[in-house]
This record gives sequence, C-alpha cells and structure tokens, in this order.
Amino acid sequence: MKTTDYKNGLGRRDFLKLGAASAAALTFRPVMSLADKGNADFPAVPARHWKSMPDNKVQCQLCPKICDTKDKERGYCGVRENRDGKYYTLVHSRACSAHIDPIEKKPLYHFLPSTNAFSIATPGCNFECKFCQNWEISQYKPEEVNCISLTPKQVAEYAKRNGTSSIAYTYSEPTIFFEYMYDCAVEGNKLGIRSAMISNGYIQAKPMTELTKVLAGVKIDLKSFTENFYFKYCNGELKPVLGTLELLKKSGIWFEIVVLIIPTLNDSIDENKQMAKWIKTNLGPDVPVHFTRFYPTYKIKNLPRTPIKTIETIHDAAKAEGLHYVYSGNMPGHPKGNTYCHSCGELLIKRWGFQVAENNITPQGACPKCKTKIPGYWK
Repeated sequence: MKTTDYKNGLGRRDFLKLGAASAAALTFRPVMSLADKGNADFPAVPARHWKSMPDNKVQCQLCPKICDTKDKERGYCGVRENRDGKYYTLVHSRACSAHIDPIEKKPLYHFLPSTNAFSIATPGCNFECKFCQNWEISQYKPEEVNCISLTPKQVAEYAKRNGTSSIAYTYSEPTIFFEYMYDCAVEGNKLGIRSAMISNGYIQAKPMTELTKVLAGVKIDLKSFTENFYFKYCNGELKPVLGTLELLKKSGIWFEIVVLIIPTLNDSIDENKQMAKWIKTNLGPDVPVHFTRFYPTYKIKNLPRTPIKTIETIHDAAKAEGLHYVYSGNMPGHPKGNTYCHSCGELLIKRWGFQVAENNITPQGACPKCKTKIPGYWK
C-alpha cells in the first residue's frame, strides 16, 4: 500500500485542512473496487469523451489508446471505469499529492517567472515510462494510493489564499484526470488563478482543444524523437504527441517542451538535431526547449547520470538549428539555464535551480537593451 505523497511540501496538518474530509480520508484501506461502500468518500463522477458500444461496452476517446472497455472493467490508465455501459472517472477531486512550489520547477521558464504554483495530482497515467520519477503514484490504481477529497473549488480557494499565481496539474499525467483538471481550471479562472498542464501530450485533439480554452500554459514532455523509444520505454507513441504540439501552436496557448536526455537511449546528437529541426519548422523558433539530465530511477537504475557535457552539446546543437530559447536542466547554476535575448544576447533571467536570482525583462515583456519582444506569458 502506498502512502500519500506530500512532495516534501504541505505538512500533514495543512494537507488535512485542504478539504472537509475527516481523518479517515488518509487512513490505509485494503485494495477494493471503488464501487464498494468503503470508498464512498470518493464517488465516481461521469467521465467525458467516450462513446457507447454494443454489449454494454464503452470506447474511451480521451487519449490515443482508445480503450474498448467491457462492463465492470477499466481502461489502461486504471482510473476510468465502465459501469453498466456508462463511463466514470474515479479520481475527480481525489488528490494524492499537493504542494506549493516554484513554477520554474515544472519547468516553465517563460510563464509567470518567480511565482508559485499550487501543484496537484491524482493517481494514474496513460504511459508507463521506465524512468518515471513519480512511479509511486503514476503506476498505481486510485485505491492503492492514499488520497484526500479536494474539490475544484477548494483547490482554487487554497491557491488564492496562499498567494499562488497558478494551479499546476503535474506529478502524474493530468490527461487521465481531465474532468478534475478542467473543473479546477474553471474555478481558478473565476478567482484570477491561471492553470498550467504538465503533460506527456498523449491526448486526443478534441479534449486538448477544450483544455486550451481554460488553461493558460502547457508543458509537454517530449520523451524522444523516435517511435521505438516511445514503444519500448513508455508504452506509447510519438506521432500523437507531435500532433498535440502542433495543436497547441495553432491554438495560441503558451507552451514549452522538456526532453529528458538518457544516456545511450535518446542522447544521439543526430536525433536531437532532427527534433530541433522539426520544432523550428512546425512550431517556430521561439518555443522554449529544455534538455534535462537523467538521474537513475524506477526501472532504469543501470545507467549513469547524464554527463553535463552531453547536455551542453545537445543544447548547442539545438541552438545551431535555429531555436532561440534552449535550456539545460537539472544543472543548478549552469549558465545554459539562464534566459538570454535571442536578438542581442543580453542576460534577461538568471537562475539557480528553481530560483530566479535576476529578472531584467521589462514589464512589457521585452529586452531592456534592444527592446526585442520576448515570447512568453509574463503577466
């Protein structure tokens, strides 16, 4: 049985204050169907984006896996269940992680810098990345992870009360808690709190389009630029993720890309140059791209940390392909983690890890030296 993941942020007392749930909401429970009365404090909520099929089956149309689910069964993600021919989400208002942390931790570097985000997650994922750093919540069913009831209205109110500028849907995969994320974003917008989706991008076009109407920003983890990597190490596909990125570009919403570089698996210079070319051609040169160091975790513990030199080389190759804002991540204090004007080279934002040490961008979102407009979501 897994324990509630507080992400070293909110203490137990503060976490309990988030909702009106009793102490019983955080007690251990045996694994059971969410239809059982023992989990009545987490009621199933009608899901969106599915269609009825013959013989009481349903077809989920939320992500590209398009699960055909029989009665009393769940989809691949483990959080959406067919009950008598109707589809339900089992994780609406079911938070397993809650933490206030810097927006730079997501990482989002051109989105409300120096502000905090109220980060929340539910159990489950539609990928199984062998290098997942949050596998304790992403790779388990809802009833296997201790959670607390936290409604969208409570999420928005807590974010407002604690001075956070945004709500981040993160740690696990927010696509699978689509309804919860959407409803939280709506409630947050009412209070002037923006929302950011931290995602693998494995989502169908229709639900993603709906989300662009209520979100302010998106970060997509581009795992690799080969289908083989996605199939072998994520149990997913590359093509739908590229489609999501193109959709985000067309929608006009702010988004950034993160690529975790894993030694021997996706650290080829040629592969990452091809990725940079595709990004420039299809998304434009102003999309921030973060290349970050891998640390051994979950099912990949036999490989070393990514050498700093590898990240630097890939960073420089992407810049040479014409991308304006390329960053090196998981390397605190490294100058390639700073933001420089793509026009004149002026230092705009100096960072140390998740902290902003210096921000010289003008209130109008421009370089103070040459007045070039810096792309981002600054207000």
